[in-house]
Parts: sequence; structure tokens; C-alpha cells
Amino acid sequence: MFGEDDESRDVRVGSGIELRFHEPTRPFPDIDDDPVLDFLVTARGKWVGVEVSVRTLDGDGLDVFLTRLADEFRGWEGVRTWQSLEGDLTVSARHSGRSVHLTWGLHDRPPSEEWHFEAITSHAPGEDMRNLAARMGLFLESEPRP
Repeated sequence: MFGEDDESRDVRVGSGIELRFHEPTRPFPDIDDDPVLDFLVTARGKWVGVEVSVRTLDGDGLDVFLTRLADEFRGWEGVRTWQSLEGDLTVSARHSGRSVHLTWGLHDRPPSEEWHFEAITSHAPGEDMRNLAARMGLFLESEPRP
């Protein structure tokens, strides 16, 4: 999945509606050690096409959140949540015993907040989640385009 071209570092999640994490950029390249990392999340399916620009501080620990879910493969009670710096991407996780259900929320930025989109993906606990976390980690650590 990871090769030499830009698209090879993309992370794709889901079927039916596919979420694609792509085009990481540093919006302030003139600032040394700039922690701001932006990327696009696109949701595409037969009847939907949504794209949002997500702003984070070095990924806001999304890969760490996914890794913790993978580490607790036996399950947990309730819902675990994560959100990006400006709330334009949210993830909530529920463990059903056989699957981890991730609800990915794409949100319009404040102050308008006119729209909101959600897609649910299901993953096997343990190795499937660990692979997702690893792919996300590589994506967030990849060298963004200037």
C-alpha cells in the first residue's frame, strides 16, 4: 500500500463508502518545526461525495488513539472518542465483542457548522486495528508536500 508516489501513502478505510486520508501539507513551511499538519479526508460512495480539510497539531494523536483501541482487543465498555484540533474530524469507537465499530465524522468548520457527515466502518479487534493504526502513523509521519 505504501510505495514511492503520493497516492501510495494515502490511508483508505471502509467499503461501500470509502474514506481516504490524503494530501498532508504543512501550511506554514517557513516556520521551523511547525506542528500544524493539514490533510484532506474524502468520503466517496455511490450516493455521496464529501471532502473536508482537517487541521491538526502533528496529527493530534489519531494513530495513538487507534493503537490504544488495538491494544484493548478484548474490548471496553461504552464509547471512546477522538477529535482533531478544530473538530473537523471526529472518531468514536465502540467494541461489540467481535468487531470494533468506528464512526468517522466529517464536520463543517465553525462558525457556520452547516453540515455534518458520518460513516461507520467495522474492523476486527487486534491485528486489523493494529494495521489501521500503523498505516495512519505512516501517513501522519510522511513528509508533506511544501
